[in-house]
Amino acid sequence: MSLPVRTTPEADSQIRTVDDWWREHRTAAEDVFIDELSAAFDVLGHTPQVGRPYRQSPVSGTRRLLLKKTRYHVYYVPREQEVTVLAVWHARQGGPPLRLA
Repeated sequence: MSLPVRTTPEADSQIRTVDDWWREHRTAAEDVFIDELSAAFDVLGHTPQVGRPYRQSPVSGTRRLLLKKTRYHVYYVPREQEVTVLAVWHARQGGPPLRLA
C-alpha cells in the first residue's frame, strides 16, 4: 500500500521555481528535476522512513531525502495517513529550508 504524498503551498512554490529554472538553464536535460522529484515522491509513498531525520526543523518528525542527480533535498514529514512535503531546497540557496510560521 502506498501513502499519498501531499505538498504544502510553500513546497509547491519552491518546486515551480526550481522546475522553471531547470527548464531554462538545463535545456539538454530539462525534465531531470521533475522526473527525479516524481520518483522520490513514489519512494516516499511506499517507504516514508527512507530519509534521514532532520532535527533542525521547527516541525517535529521532519526527515529529508537527497535527490542525487540534482542535489536538492526533499524535506517531509511521514504521517499515519499521508506524507507531507514541507520544502524542496538546495544547500546553495543559503538560509534554512524551513522556517517557523
